[in-house]
Amino acid sequence: MLQQIFVEYMKIKIKELVQKKGYSLYRLAKMLDIPQQTVYSWANGRTQPSYENLDRLCEVLDCTVGELLEAEPVQRKLLF
Repeated sequence: MLQQIFVEYMKIKIKELVQKKGYSLYRLAKMLDIPQQTVYSWANGRTQPSYENLDRLCEVLDCTVGELLEAEPVQRKLLF
C-alpha cells in the first residue's frame, strides 16, 4: 500500500514539474538521453526512476530529490 502511494506521489510530481518547465515528456526523454517509453512509464506510475536517473531527472527539472519525493502537497491533490 505504501509503495503504491509513493508511486502516485511521484507520478503527479513528475507531471507537475514537467508542465511547470513547459516541457513535454518526449522532450524530457531527449534531454535525459533515455528512451521515451521510460519517461512515459514514470509519468504513468508503471515504473520508477533508478537512483542515477532520479538525480538526472532532478537536475533537468531544476528540483531536489526531496522536492520530487515530497508527499504533503501531492497528498492534498490525491484527497481532493
